[in-house]
Amino acid sequence: MTATGRLYGIGLGPGDPDLLTVKAVRLIQAVPVVGYFAKAGRRGNARVIVDRWMTGKAEELPLYYPMTTEHAFDSPVYVVVLAAFYEAAVTAIAGHLDAGRDVALLSEGDPLFYGSFMHLFMRLRSRYAVTLVPGVTGMAGCWAAAAAPMTWGDDTLLVMPGTLALAGLIERLRAADAAVIMKLGRNFGKVRIAVQEAGLLHRAIYVERGTMDGEIVLPLAEKTDDDAPYFSLVLIPGQGRRP
Repeated sequence: MTATGRLYGIGLGPGDPDLLTVKAVRLIQAVPVVGYFAKAGRRGNARVIVDRWMTGKAEELPLYYPMTTEHAFDSPVYVVVLAAFYEAAVTAIAGHLDAGRDVALLSEGDPLFYGSFMHLFMRLRSRYAVTLVPGVTGMAGCWAAAAAPMTWGDDTLLVMPGTLALAGLIERLRAADAAVIMKLGRNFGKVRIAVQEAGLLHRAIYVERGTMDGEIVLPLAEKTDDDAPYFSLVLIPGQGRRP
């Protein structure tokens, strides 16, 4: 009987190919199947990040999203369509695992931090052996790009998505020592208003494509348009206890 394969959740880091861990590179080059998420018709960010590390020996398993920003994340259509997509992805991966082939599923940043990998992990973890390879988070890459010390002394760090309602963003920001706001996109204008209403605009930093080609770092107050791509976030460094 053929033993089932092992699923590897591979964190790729914030975007710079040099920020993959040694373990991540070793596994990507060793497994027979490499899977990754992508928008239909595109290679996908994860696949681009690992270009230099791919040997050409592995079978590639692209998992194409049926939609990305066409519907709001909490709309009934989005929920139903994405659930079906994840189930189809599980079936595709399980086919390889059942045949005894290990699968490395690539995840931008860290596999257990705001990533699509988690949806498949929760569906597969009870059926197959899984190994998780942590990666440098996107926010860590961005605060390094901005050279922004984030937490001092007893500071606490708040991480939240820009998809929250305006009132919720303001309330949380007013109570935060330091903050990271992710998932900007169409929410960017709302996020900027929330930061301003919380009295934190003077400390806020906008980072786009941190550690990658085309990197942009500037004070949020100087970002006057509402265009914020997927790879962008807002940093609000803390000002806590220092010697």
